[in-house]
Amino acid sequence: MSNAPVYQRKICISLCSKSGAELAEKIERATPLADIIEVRFDCAAPEQLDECIAVALVAKADILATFRPKKEGGFREITDDERIEFWNVGNETGFWGVDLEEDRIEDSFSRRWDNRIVSFHDFSGTPSNLETIYERLSATGADIVKIAVQADRITDAILLWKLLERARTEHKQLVPIAMGEAGKWTRILGLAHGSPLAYASLDAAGGTAPGQITAADLIIVYRAKELTPESKVFGLIAGDTSYSMSPYIQNAAIGRAGIDAVFVPLQVADIGEFFRRMVRERSREIDLNFRGFAVTNPHKRAVIDVLDSIDETAEAIGAVNTVFLDSGKWRGTNTDAEGFISPLRERFGSLNGANVALIGAGGAARACVYALRREGANVTVLARNTTKAKPLAEEFGAKLLPLEALERPDILVNTTPIGTRGEHESETPLAAEFLHGINLVYDLTYNPRETRLLREASEAGCETLDGLEMLIRQAAAQFKIWTGYEAEAGVMLAAATKQLEK
Repeated sequence: MSNAPVYQRKICISLCSKSGAELAEKIERATPLADIIEVRFDCAAPEQLDECIAVALVAKADILATFRPKKEGGFREITDDERIEFWNVGNETGFWGVDLEEDRIEDSFSRRWDNRIVSFHDFSGTPSNLETIYERLSATGADIVKIAVQADRITDAILLWKLLERARTEHKQLVPIAMGEAGKWTRILGLAHGSPLAYASLDAAGGTAPGQITAADLIIVYRAKELTPESKVFGLIAGDTSYSMSPYIQNAAIGRAGIDAVFVPLQVADIGEFFRRMVRERSREIDLNFRGFAVTNPHKRAVIDVLDSIDETAEAIGAVNTVFLDSGKWRGTNTDAEGFISPLRERFGSLNGANVALIGAGGAARACVYALRREGANVTVLARNTTKAKPLAEEFGAKLLPLEALERPDILVNTTPIGTRGEHESETPLAAEFLHGINLVYDLTYNPRETRLLREASEAGCETLDGLEMLIRQAAAQFKIWTGYEAEAGVMLAAATKQLEK
């Protein structure tokens, strides 16, 4: 490698196409977004390989050629003889660059390629000897080193990120990719911290690696090419961030306000480990300039133990959904209660004396029961496991019943994730026959907006209210706490609606 590389900060869209015609169509769609287009020639059907090469050579785009065997993470079995023949044919081609595995990189220096990437992939996990791997790849003389490993936990990516910091001090170019949902933050923040390339997919269905983000999202939602190490980083702490709308609505508000900041998904399994190794100044191993977090399941109660303090609202609810940095201290509050009650009050009117049945006993349920009791409502907590829900009911003076013992209330509220897009999307927390006679059914789920519960409630003649309005209102309050700026709720709503309609 050269001693003083020019950091390129380029978006590279990876394309997988079985035929030349398919590749030509995808290149045409990718060209307006991409700085570089990686063509995964290992995706091509063997009889279409020559056609795909021909299409790539005439493309009006910088093409990065990759021909990876299945044992190295490729899409089909490729013999060593096939690899040698492919790269020999590519000797005089006009590709922007090539991505080669370690066993092929040495042969490449006799050829006319301007940009050589040597890559390492481990789809099974994060090797403990990453430093050795980095040093070995760096010694090949390639222009760029790419290391992609599977991150099952967010902290799995720490060592990889340290290598990016090391590469920067050594004036070398490293692309660090922590694959999987827990590693998405490396894809978003990589360019800001010295990675020359950010790999992206053309669309949500066209990813070539786990956790790959679409180019449109990297550019428009996360503004990855505009970020720097000084950019403030906010994030969503969740057990599963894959379905959340929060990055879309918070980044829309950040963009409208013109703040040098970004909101990223942070899929966290162990909240204590995350704060110790990635957040707290005295113990963190890397510095991402975190300034605040939204917190959701299953961490709304557990996060309290890792904070310096919580305010009266969070203490009364017993759950935190908002964490912010204040004079070097990490503090917690809760914006769920007001976010929940405001649209309900506007739709139903006075809640004083209203009979409300609420399904669930988690952090969101606590905020809702707190808000309802504060409004003077009579609350019944419904749960399959009444033993688990008993402390919540007793703490807030609510009645407790098994789910199947529902008495017809004025309002029914679902605070559970049942009905959320994914494996539980076709489910409902309550059978349709229980819904007749209820005035209003409020489902805190917002993805999809019309859950099975709301659909059946509407068929039963109930008014319905989905969780998107609550999401926007509590998110706007979070934004104000973190930034000091008023969020434009309409901008947030438009961003969420656009995403939900995809």
